[in-house]
Amino acid sequence: MKAGFVSLGCAKNLVDTEVMLGIMQARGIELTANPADADILIVNTCAFILSAKEESITTILNLAEYKSGRCRSLIVAGCLGQLYKKELLDEMPEVDAIIGTGAWNRIMEAIAETLSGRRVILIGEREIIYDAKTPRLRTTPPYTAYVKIAEGCNNRCSFCAIPIIRGRQISRPIEDIKAEVENLAAQGVKEINLIAQDTTAYGTDIYGKPKLVELLRELVKVDVHWIRILYAYPRRFSDELIDLIASEPKICNYVDLPLQHASDKILKRMNRPDSRESIEALLKKIRAKIPGVVIRSTFIVGFPGETEEDFLKLKTFLQTQRFDKVGVFTYSREENTAAYDFPDQILEEVMQERYHDLMSLQSLISQELNEKLEGQELEVLIEGRDEEVSEVVAGRSYRDAPEVDGLVYIENDGRSQAGDIVRVKVLAGFVYDIAAERIS
Repeated sequence: MKAGFVSLGCAKNLVDTEVMLGIMQARGIELTANPADADILIVNTCAFILSAKEESITTILNLAEYKSGRCRSLIVAGCLGQLYKKELLDEMPEVDAIIGTGAWNRIMEAIAETLSGRRVILIGEREIIYDAKTPRLRTTPPYTAYVKIAEGCNNRCSFCAIPIIRGRQISRPIEDIKAEVENLAAQGVKEINLIAQDTTAYGTDIYGKPKLVELLRELVKVDVHWIRILYAYPRRFSDELIDLIASEPKICNYVDLPLQHASDKILKRMNRPDSRESIEALLKKIRAKIPGVVIRSTFIVGFPGETEEDFLKLKTFLQTQRFDKVGVFTYSREENTAAYDFPDQILEEVMQERYHDLMSLQSLISQELNEKLEGQELEVLIEGRDEEVSEVVAGRSYRDAPEVDGLVYIENDGRSQAGDIVRVKVLAGFVYDIAAERIS
């Protein structure tokens, strides 16, 4: 029996894919990268915004074409299935099973049912999260891994469907997360990327208060080179956390801080607990205490009611703060969110203009900041060799998270292999990437 798998969306979804793959492999199912060779095809879908839903549906329809060949079962897992379970099964006869986000552990049940000719919907009563003993087949390179420390979200941002899809936050115990990181380190993993919907809220559900600092103090005892914190909301970014990042060499001086806007009026309509003043105070503190800190953030343009004045406040904020990394998104109107029914929805062409305006501004800022790195030395985790120029290798420094940030290209390096950590000198900075040479 062979299975093919497509994983869409974020790193948090990828971890769910990896545990499903691990369960299937442990039960003797062979995995194949060629859908034409698969008896079973599974899509782990994303439904965060409209474009993600469209990509998920397109992928399902593309894989459905293989049912005219060897494929006997097409299973839709993840967020889209959780959100539109019955509609998908009713409107897409090609689909044989729906597995919700809280039912990934029932993948073998879905396979058995569909191969017996039955169409099923498997939705958990509540969200679940894997543990250190759950089988997991990692799809990331062997030197890096994502570790999901919590699932779900207690925030109620008016634009976001994640709490509707994933439910309230559930955290893993510190001991369990540490056991997983120890296992990964024993397998040769050098970089651990901690993920959750809201990492700074980690532990509030099981310990009564945030416990990210306590978790990190345990994880730095493990023999890994880098620990990177992703999706850290500003509200609980404490002085204690700042001091720990600043003092602990294993924790990357990299802060991923989704801020979404800089107009107090829009922040309030987004149901964000922050104000521009509190955000600026936090950024000032982070930069003052963490040497060489890299700050990444994400922003939404075109939120309902966003006036030209609100947009200019956001633009001025980016000009002033000069973030190292920025992601900009146009507002996506999601069903069942509070903002869906807000008046003053913004025209698509206005959103696109604002998007391109911010991205053009950030491109200039990013290039200027990367050019300032010229002459500096950095540690780089090698990702692989350039396909066209064999003497050039590419990697990431502490400044670059996997998949979302740029790369360091090292010239005239015939020695480095994927997974090596080498020291380089920066030769030139560009908008997203930098060029460097290896230091002997």
